[in-house]
Amino acid sequence: MHDFLYRQGEMHCENVAIERIAKEVGTPCYIYSHHTLVQHYRAFDGAFHSVPHIVAFAMKANSNLAILRLMAREGSGADIVSGGELYRALKAGISPAKTVFAGVGKTREEIRYALQTDILMFNVESSAELRAIDEVAAEMGRRARVALRINPDIDPKTHPYISTGLKKSKFGFSADRALEEFKLASSLPHIEVVGVHKHIGSQLTEVAPFVEALKKILLLVEVLKSHGTDIRYINIGGGLGITYSDERPPRPQDLAEAISPLVHDLKCVLIMEPGRVIVGNAGILVTRVLYTKQSETKRFVIVDAAMNDLIRPSLYGAYHEIRPVREVPGAKTITADVVGPVCESGDFLAKDREMPEARPGDLLAVMSAGAYGFTMASNYNSRPRVAEILIKDGQIHVIRAREEYADLVRGEVIPEFLST
Repeated sequence: MHDFLYRQGEMHCENVAIERIAKEVGTPCYIYSHHTLVQHYRAFDGAFHSVPHIVAFAMKANSNLAILRLMAREGSGADIVSGGELYRALKAGISPAKTVFAGVGKTREEIRYALQTDILMFNVESSAELRAIDEVAAEMGRRARVALRINPDIDPKTHPYISTGLKKSKFGFSADRALEEFKLASSLPHIEVVGVHKHIGSQLTEVAPFVEALKKILLLVEVLKSHGTDIRYINIGGGLGITYSDERPPRPQDLAEAISPLVHDLKCVLIMEPGRVIVGNAGILVTRVLYTKQSETKRFVIVDAAMNDLIRPSLYGAYHEIRPVREVPGAKTITADVVGPVCESGDFLAKDREMPEARPGDLLAVMSAGAYGFTMASNYNSRPRVAEILIKDGQIHVIRAREEYADLVRGEVIPEFLST
């Protein structure tokens, strides 16, 4: 469910007209619903009430400080993959005690920063990383809590670019090397093994892969405990999908009903890393039609948003529904590519899309854009990044100001030999 609905033919976010928002802040812009965010978080967190758990929001999905503060106030921790994300999490008030650090390429500086802030644990992805964490912890006179990320080699049935738990993946350890790697971890003097981690992919639309992967992990946990390794945390990752088009993903409650009985008696804390399922349908990208164009074979709707604002369609071929902000009764249906101003043939938001005819000046809403939208945005073609807006109780809150041209060159320096 979400709070982007039509009222008398005009789309609103909660009870605020999108046209009003666009008039006040300009386009393109991202708009998020506070009510939807809270509703989605509580639905996920509440579904697992029967087992001890930590929800570690996957910051890569949406890392705006206001969104993170909202998550923190709801009790969420953070799943981070960089020192920058750790900095954001701390600035937003997320507890380090609920923060887990994943990613295959942690630098020693990032490891040091995470140890200084006393995060809950590192999700370790390689033997080399494990040794690096041990060395940095030794330099600091500390022990680092870790979970080892295991690839259960389960097909998540999702796009190859967001499938992460197969043997060929760059992430984690293969299952057949797990015991050897846990033995190494236990032998390192500045490492404290506390958990097992797995994450098989993103935008999963079935419960079965979650269950199959967890069962493999639980067999490993039994063996580890029999060898005296005290596993206190089982991290099942994230990846629960949302509806972009006609998908029918399971609800958080469905996932909980399948997962909770498997871990209920283990005396372990369950860690989950949801991202998209909380923020995906809580946000939209609003764009204005600049021109329309008819070639010999194609019709184009040219808008002011581009691949630098929302790269998912160009990168993954991802589908985002595109709706008119104002419905026009009896509008003609056309088939068109919705494209942006960026100088790339890959700059599109939709291909061969059936949609109501759009005219210059019309506003369009790119739906389900709350996850992996702004976080993946860039300044390509020297385009300023867009504004982000949060709607709560009828109020428009600008939670990221639109960049100006001066922001594009901030930090750049012309050396003296070129200054004359």
